[in-house]
Amino acid sequence: MSQFDLTGLVAIVTGSSRGIGLASARELAEHGAKIVISSRKQDACDTVAAELNARHGDGTAIAIAANISDKAGLQRLVDQTRAKFGRIDILVCNAASNPYYGPQAGIADDQFRKILDNNIVSNHWLIQMVAPEMLERRSGSIIIISSIGGLRGSPVIGAYCISKAADMQLARNLAVEFGPSNVRVNCIAPGLIKTDFARALWEDPQRIEAANTSVPLRRIGEPEEIAGAVVFLASSASNFMTGQTMVIDGGVTI
Repeated sequence: MSQFDLTGLVAIVTGSSRGIGLASARELAEHGAKIVISSRKQDACDTVAAELNARHGDGTAIAIAANISDKAGLQRLVDQTRAKFGRIDILVCNAASNPYYGPQAGIADDQFRKILDNNIVSNHWLIQMVAPEMLERRSGSIIIISSIGGLRGSPVIGAYCISKAADMQLARNLAVEFGPSNVRVNCIAPGLIKTDFARALWEDPQRIEAANTSVPLRRIGEPEEIAGAVVFLASSASNFMTGQTMVIDGGVTI
């Protein structure tokens, strides 16, 4: 059996109707996992679930809309997943918010709180909801999609960077707590990826020019190039890895 085989495992992927979440859901399904598609809009979730079921067979995916800012909605997501599939083996905390683009001095309190709540606190909530069964079963993988923004400063997305640094520490702390029960918690820190979420960055001509001339791989990334790392962290191939942040950025941070 391949170390990357996920047959029989159940994965919740937040923000999975597009971008990195969608690519990750597709790749997890390719490796045999059952997938719970979740984002804010039910129709968008339904479309992705239908695609996966058409490709891999009925029952591969279900769609459960949830807003990461709504704790009760996240609990329904977890409860409905257990009702349908009976278990949760993999959690991919991918959904995030960044309602402000500019210097830190100009961010409003409500914008700052939204970034912290959606990018840190919501991950904490979801992990609290899924971890008990993983700990009892002594098996599970939790993956937080962070960002290289958490490793350095930015003149335009400072609050987002702060939240992503906190996600890395969340993973380290929980890895210490959960490790004795064989439950792993890791982060992925992508560089600039061509997603709708990062459109304000990759549509910036100066940033694209900089990527094409100074990034060692001479380009920005594609969502599919993060999905493979999600499969690795979800699978037994990474059984001895926890509390870590995988940087996938075309070489930017080197």
